[in-house]
Amino acid sequence: MIKFALIKEEKTPPDRRVVFSPNKLKELVKKFPEANFKVQSSDIRIFTDKEYQDAGFEVSEDVSDCDVLLGVKEVPLPALIPNKKYFFFSHTIKKQPYNRDLLREILKNNIELYDHEVIVNQKNHRLIGFGRYAGLVGTYNGFRGIGLKENLYSLPKVESLPDLDAMLAELDKIKVPPIKILLTGAGKVARGAKEILDHLKIKELDVEDFLRFNGEEPVYCNIDVLDYNKKRDGSAGSLKEFFEEPGKYDSNFLRFAKCSDFFISGHFYGDGAPVFFTAEDAKSKEFKLKYIADISCDINEPIASTIRPSTIAEPFYGYDAQAEAEVDFREKESILVMAVDNLPCELPKDASEGFGEMFMKHVIPAFFNNDKEGVLARARMTQNGRLTPKFAYLQGYVDGE
Repeated sequence: MIKFALIKEEKTPPDRRVVFSPNKLKELVKKFPEANFKVQSSDIRIFTDKEYQDAGFEVSEDVSDCDVLLGVKEVPLPALIPNKKYFFFSHTIKKQPYNRDLLREILKNNIELYDHEVIVNQKNHRLIGFGRYAGLVGTYNGFRGIGLKENLYSLPKVESLPDLDAMLAELDKIKVPPIKILLTGAGKVARGAKEILDHLKIKELDVEDFLRFNGEEPVYCNIDVLDYNKKRDGSAGSLKEFFEEPGKYDSNFLRFAKCSDFFISGHFYGDGAPVFFTAEDAKSKEFKLKYIADISCDINEPIASTIRPSTIAEPFYGYDAQAEAEVDFREKESILVMAVDNLPCELPKDASEGFGEMFMKHVIPAFFNNDKEGVLARARMTQNGRLTPKFAYLQGYVDGE
């Protein structure tokens, strides 16, 4: 018998998501009767304590008798329980300075940390995450911003809606203007964004048709890295080479920026990859982008107009390309920027249900089949007070170097 706990989210601002909904948890224990679950009491979670109790689970403040603790966001240092296994997004794998003390505390307390972000298959593809919901909400927010900026229509905030179905129903009420929409990426985020574009029945074009298009209807094009980057020596290049040696490539994004209105970023941006556009690029009279939903939200890096993250409370700001400065997004010449970095929080119910589905499929079985696929082994960042070999590259970060 393994005793799991769903822990309460204590990070500020509050996050209402959870790894498993009451219904998903009921399904899980039916499938894995040797899994025992306890739920830490929470007054902010999207599902109430009573809903878990009604589903047959013990709810308590104290989860110190559990072996494996499942959360979403970083756990505050004082809340960490020594000698436990923890699953959450630690935001340490890129050596984020603000979480150095968290990783130090985890090591000091002999905690086995499994980061959701590094739960991958043998090909290193992520198995779980909230990417789809970031794509869904980020794209909706982009359309909401366009409606506000151009005074075309009024969409409510996603956080005021009960679920994804209600969000889609709101989109059914709007008429999309004849804009050209560019979507980058091929993973869960981009697929979520694509769901919205397809729900709105916007016509999809291939690259060449999109670049030439000059019609009176909204259209979109979904591009990947070899569409918006080109090899310096003029040869074809490959995805594998691009990810291994991005320095051999230059950006080819401006050909899209010169003929697109709305840019939705659903890509992963790796170290050393060419930037999409610079502040200088955005000053050009040929640069046509007016609205940017930067779901990837890499600050001051590949997308020059993303100068800070925005918030769920204030999701939009304007970027004055000539001044390289923030202005009100309603200013006529400004580029509308939506750069909320915690988008799935706006759809906590659906996001939690979807996350639990993936976690049950890909992670829970590993606890009961001797981790035969190596899922836990690949995601284990710390063990016995040390970094595991795969994550030894973080030692200098831990040491403060």
